[in-house]
Amino acid sequence: MLQTIHEKTSGMFAKILLGIITIVFGGFFGTQQFGSSHSANYIADVDGHEITQSDFRERWEAYRTRITRQFGNQIDMSLIDTPERKRQLLDQMIDEQLLLDSVQKQGAVVPPTLVQQEILAVPAFQVDGKFNATAYQQFLSQSRKTAEGFDDDIRRDLLLQQTDQQLMSSAFVSAADVDNYIRLRDQTRDFQYVTLPKPAASDVTVADADVDAYYKAHGDEFMTPEKISLDYIELDASKMKTETSVDDATLKKQYEDQKSHFVTNEERLASHILVKVDKNANADAQKAALEKAKGIEEQAKSGKDFAALAKADSDDPGSKAQGGDLGWLAKGVTDPAFESALFAMKKGDISDPVKSDEGYHIIQLRDIKAEKVKPFEQVKAELASKYLEGERERTYSDVSGHLTDAIYQDPTSLDAAAKQFNLPVQKTGLFTRTGGEGIAGNPKVLKAAFSSAVLTEGNASDPIELGPSHIVIVKVDQHQKAEPKPLDQVRGDIKKKLVDEQIAKAAHERADTLFARVQKGESLDKIAGELKLKVEDQKDIGRNASNVDRKLVDDVFKLDRPAEGKPTVGESSLSNGDFALVTLNAVKDGDPSKVDAKTKEAARNTLRQGMGGLAVRGYIDSLRKSAKIEVLEDRLQ
Repeated sequence: MLQTIHEKTSGMFAKILLGIITIVFGGFFGTQQFGSSHSANYIADVDGHEITQSDFRERWEAYRTRITRQFGNQIDMSLIDTPERKRQLLDQMIDEQLLLDSVQKQGAVVPPTLVQQEILAVPAFQVDGKFNATAYQQFLSQSRKTAEGFDDDIRRDLLLQQTDQQLMSSAFVSAADVDNYIRLRDQTRDFQYVTLPKPAASDVTVADADVDAYYKAHGDEFMTPEKISLDYIELDASKMKTETSVDDATLKKQYEDQKSHFVTNEERLASHILVKVDKNANADAQKAALEKAKGIEEQAKSGKDFAALAKADSDDPGSKAQGGDLGWLAKGVTDPAFESALFAMKKGDISDPVKSDEGYHIIQLRDIKAEKVKPFEQVKAELASKYLEGERERTYSDVSGHLTDAIYQDPTSLDAAAKQFNLPVQKTGLFTRTGGEGIAGNPKVLKAAFSSAVLTEGNASDPIELGPSHIVIVKVDQHQKAEPKPLDQVRGDIKKKLVDEQIAKAAHERADTLFARVQKGESLDKIAGELKLKVEDQKDIGRNASNVDRKLVDDVFKLDRPAEGKPTVGESSLSNGDFALVTLNAVKDGDPSKVDAKTKEAARNTLRQGMGGLAVRGYIDSLRKSAKIEVLEDRLQ
């Protein structure tokens, strides 16, 4: 498979190296995992596989949560909640579906044992460093997943991870490639430059007529911001008044109805020794592995310490160091053959060799926790909490439904609906399209408030979901339209703008004139002498030099190598708006012979990652060309 992929994405090394240099200095963003399901309400269709709106919302909320955890209140989420970012995420999900379809068609699979190992290693499912079946079952219950469904999620994620890794690792990097990369990466340049200061503001004159003319031509630049304020009704389930207690009879009925939820499944404390053999190995290899496993079994059953045998002979790196300890296991977690054998054993038994896709297991059953049903008193508080929460949700659902109906019946006012449900009509302060305080800072509220139905037609909005069981309905209270600011109020701003424009234009024109002289052969020293400026001399400046203007360095590294005895000349616009005339005198490539082996290996890894990244992107691009992809932009909300 990888050879086919390589043939589809490889090209001339110079082209690849250019891409890698871009990646090294600019960054590369690869693929991530995802899940998808079928629904008539899809947002994209990828060769018949639907990405539903719920799929997208789940990924989008996970992305927003990750950003919030990373930056907290330091980031304005309105900068995140943009159509462009949402489309980027959807494109990523499309890429992942294409990649998954491709590798599945080529027969790629993830062995069940690998899925099980991944689940056993999840920190959230561990107690005291060991897998805990109860924690695993609680996770499944809370996330409303079945064990089979979660297995499928893990399997898809692993398949994408492995495919991504295989594509990345398929990139071949030779020693010559590494040397060429080091020569470019560590290259330095010697150059001289003269900074041409901008003309002083005092040297520029702007007539009042020019200010007047600019104001007339660009009046839309000097408008007061449009502002609105809102009336709104808020319904929040967490703040609704509901019952605060529940009688035992109701709770006991709940307990009987939900008794299966309070069962602690049987768990078995197991250790194992694995004799690894590939499931497709020939008969001789299978026979040799079985004979080895039988020999270990005989030693264990004869009384030799099982943990010591595991440390010496097990091929399972995950449990070998712990003497084969797998912790407490419930049904539905391990390989079916392993599970069948384990749950047929008695405490203290050691099994015969058990065959799985990984090889042969010798299992030791150390202890058993029988299935238990938690008594009523133990779960009474939990039942009460869930019952009251359910009552609150039912009340919220009923009120929100009737509230919505009331608003639809009369969208011109909030008063009647507020009075009917004993809800206060609250108010925001004035705010602009960029947002304000309280609910006015919510992107969904802003979108609704400035919509045609609310702002222009004067109607109440549809219910806006601020969070789980939390909505607001808004209506415009005040509307201050954008108006031109008086000329006298903005005269100073306009004059400064015109002065800055003239200064920039004059500086550029002077720089171009002087650069033309340098191109004809005049020296920097001569021009600097005329202008009473200093020629700066820089030697051994690398790409990431911090002691020289960043834009100057970037421009210098874009210049061609100087010919023998003839420098390359250039012109640069500096970060502060000044211009500089430059002569590039020497280019010194990095010396691979002076780089130690460890640093070279790091460079090789960087180069391999860059080339691998290009391979991944190139392969996905080839899949896109042959795929039928439909995106419903209007559902991308």
